[in-house]
Amino acid sequence: MYQPKRASRSEFVPIRNLRYHVRLWGTPRADQAPLVMVHGWMDVAASWQFVVDAFAQDRFVIAPDWRGYGLTALPGTDNYWFPDYLADLDFLLDHYAPDTPVDLVGHSMGGNIAMLYSGARPERIRRLVNLEGFGMAATRASQAPGRYAKWITELKAFHRGELALKSYESAEGVARRLMKTNRRLGQDQAEWLARHWARQGADGRWHILGDAAHKIINANLFRVDEVLEIYKAIRAPVLAVEASDDSLGQWWQGRYTLDEYHERLKSVSDARMARVEDAGHMLHHDQPAAVARLIEEFLEERAVAAA
Repeated sequence: MYQPKRASRSEFVPIRNLRYHVRLWGTPRADQAPLVMVHGWMDVAASWQFVVDAFAQDRFVIAPDWRGYGLTALPGTDNYWFPDYLADLDFLLDHYAPDTPVDLVGHSMGGNIAMLYSGARPERIRRLVNLEGFGMAATRASQAPGRYAKWITELKAFHRGELALKSYESAEGVARRLMKTNRRLGQDQAEWLARHWARQGADGRWHILGDAAHKIINANLFRVDEVLEIYKAIRAPVLAVEASDDSLGQWWQGRYTLDEYHERLKSVSDARMARVEDAGHMLHHDQPAAVARLIEEFLEERAVAAA
């Protein structure tokens, strides 16, 4: 099994009536901005371990389990709203970095959150790295009636137990699932991740640490015009990182493309792009050393220029 090189520790922080689980590496330093790393959909904070281990230098890293993921339980809910993640992040920064801007890294859904948050609270972000946080395909107002209807239908399906996540007989079964989903993931990594991505229940089976309610469609339409205005408000330099596999093209089948995403990024005043070869959407698992190098070089660039 994978052996971490840098040990993490867990804390539970009271945020908006929740016990927010936060994984921490390193210790705060006066000469270095805290590094906040936020995970994607159906992932957990421990997912960053491989990248943290690949950093050339020790850093103070703050990585929350989003609400309804990992050890941040949200019992009794049947729906999740995207703005809540932005508010959760703001409360989290109030706790860990109330007086200093942070460096922010987000993957996938976490990348989308990071971009929106950086436009809403530009003064709180020093540098931003977006790993495959592409946003969503544009929607039209005419889709609203059907969207609300689908949301209600899926809520009912959830309450009937029809959206439940699959459980597994063993941690090894969870590891096999992770490797099936990501062909580049090594067995040692998968076996380590499985024990953070899932937990054994009273029934003896291993259950994914993610709320099935996350599978319910968002009732609101994705408004590209709103997103572009938020992007314009971002003041921090942004590094947008893509994997060599075109995950966006695979998901959307022509309804939303990398070219459209690149066009949206032009609204950010200081954005540059990078690509990680031999990697898919889970690029922080596939090529952690390459991702760590890109992050470190980008975060240090400004410090060197300002010296």
